[in-house]
Amino acid sequence: MRQLGILGGMSWESTASYYRLLNQGVREHLGGLHSAPLLLQSLDFAEVAELQRCGDWHAAGELLARAAQGLQQAGATALLLATNTMHKVAPALESAVDIPLLHIADAVGQSLQRQGVKRAALLGTRFTMQEDFYRQRLVERFAIEVMIPGAEQMAEIDRVIFAELCQGQFLSPAREFYLDCLRALQQQGAEVAILGCTEIGLLLDGLDAPLPLLDSTERHVAMGLEWMLGGV
Repeated sequence: MRQLGILGGMSWESTASYYRLLNQGVREHLGGLHSAPLLLQSLDFAEVAELQRCGDWHAAGELLARAAQGLQQAGATALLLATNTMHKVAPALESAVDIPLLHIADAVGQSLQRQGVKRAALLGTRFTMQEDFYRQRLVERFAIEVMIPGAEQMAEIDRVIFAELCQGQFLSPAREFYLDCLRALQQQGAEVAILGCTEIGLLLDGLDAPLPLLDSTERHVAMGLEWMLGGV
């Protein structure tokens, strides 16, 4: 198996899911006592979130690029950035290392394309929903029309992510609010809902949602698993 590097901690709640799912996937494929050969660099999310808040994406990119270089030097053969939002600085990581970054939007887009989906709703942080780095990649590479909630709904989705989900709080009012957002997007023509924040899948896990849910964490893990097992 190839050794995979994970840039995590943003938040550690979802990074823990990456670790668990990658190991479960290896066990399912290889059986016995096999587990995933992983290198994990877990950052202090408070520092990253402050750079997001201030709009200092250059400094955020430099911070993550240094971490990526450390993973490459330690022996990683590819990188998973275990967060949707911080793929905004993916170019900084890609220019800092000589190993591939397995992009989360590509994992999502490939899955939607295989399903024949043309219109997908996107829930995530305000950065992921509003800015082009994620939505435009889905449009240009996979011809997926991306639909987002209205401004007030986006603000509350973002607040819940940072104030609740990233702090391990998965509360019923937040679940109902997210489901209401999905109902509205379904009425507007969305075929599938992209859970474009790696914590949202933890909130909506097991619920009967109005739209089929595509969990970006699960798709990203599948991409990483394919790399480790030599399928990419």
